[in-house]
Amino acid sequence: MKIKLKEAADLVGGVVIGDSQTELTGIAKIEEAKKGDLTFLYLSAYEKFLNSTEASAVLISPEFKKTRTDINYIEVRNPNVALQKIIVRFLLPKINLKGIDKTASIHDSVKIGKNVSIGKNVVIEAGSSIGDNSVIFHNSVIMENVNIGSGCLIYPNVFVRENCVIGNSVIIHSNTVIGSDGFGFIPDEKGVYQKVPQIGNVIIEDDVELGSNVSIDRASIGSTKIKKGVKIDNLVQIAHNVSIGENTVIASQTGISGSTTIGKNCILAGQVGIVGHIEINDQVLIGAQSGVSKSINKPGKYRGSPADDMGKMLKLEAHLRNVPVYAEKIKKLEEKIAFLEEKISQLISKGT
Repeated sequence: MKIKLKEAADLVGGVVIGDSQTELTGIAKIEEAKKGDLTFLYLSAYEKFLNSTEASAVLISPEFKKTRTDINYIEVRNPNVALQKIIVRFLLPKINLKGIDKTASIHDSVKIGKNVSIGKNVVIEAGSSIGDNSVIFHNSVIMENVNIGSGCLIYPNVFVRENCVIGNSVIIHSNTVIGSDGFGFIPDEKGVYQKVPQIGNVIIEDDVELGSNVSIDRASIGSTKIKKGVKIDNLVQIAHNVSIGENTVIASQTGISGSTTIGKNCILAGQVGIVGHIEINDQVLIGAQSGVSKSINKPGKYRGSPADDMGKMLKLEAHLRNVPVYAEKIKKLEEKIAFLEEKISQLISKGT
């Protein structure tokens, strides 16, 4: 990266305060930035670093005071969003994989679009198709009758099982498995668990991103559905026949049990657990480490186990943290009551 401050400001629609010809050679956090670096300030908790940063320029929102005159500023409404635009334009790593490696094993019936890149030891089985401009990195396995759209990026060691469908512009990180068997077993008359066949598939719509080590089970019948724009963090388990609505975001170590429906524009924080066969409304935020045991029918913020209205649960947690204080107060009140009861008893005795 080697750009002028003005180039960065023009890209994000910012106003330069200082020398617009200052050269920027990197991006760094405000507390670590050195000469030549562009940094950003959008949270008041980091304002303390403004006086000590060695950065050459700071992306900064209008409400912060520009107290230093020896550094440059790009004033912009949302520095965080502006920084991402600059990274995408000037620093995003290039994909160096080109063409189809000779070690790839691709069935003759596979349909491959234009400008597709396929890495070492990739296996693509019969009846599958890969759309234009998609990239599949080394050691990934695409089984029979899988359809992958255009502009997809599949990192090494991804496994896509038979009959699954992946839309356009989907990103899948390493060691993720799409279409593994759903967890279906029924005990027979002797109490021995017998496997229920899982004959459905997984459908992933456009613009979805899946982190590493995500497991998405195929439906027992029908489809497990990950709808357009969903973003899923690492180490998330999605069971058979789950449906996740558009633009929902799911953080790490969340587990969603079978046949549950998650609405649009939801946020599931880390380590959320959701039981099966329930529905979560659109625009629901569920806090970290929450357990959802029944349907949530209204938009809003929820947390706790079992999950409930976030405001209510925060008050409850505050009270729980104060239990030792409450216990001490109760003990003192009991002592006062006992003292008063003894005094009253003595006065009654004297009166008689």
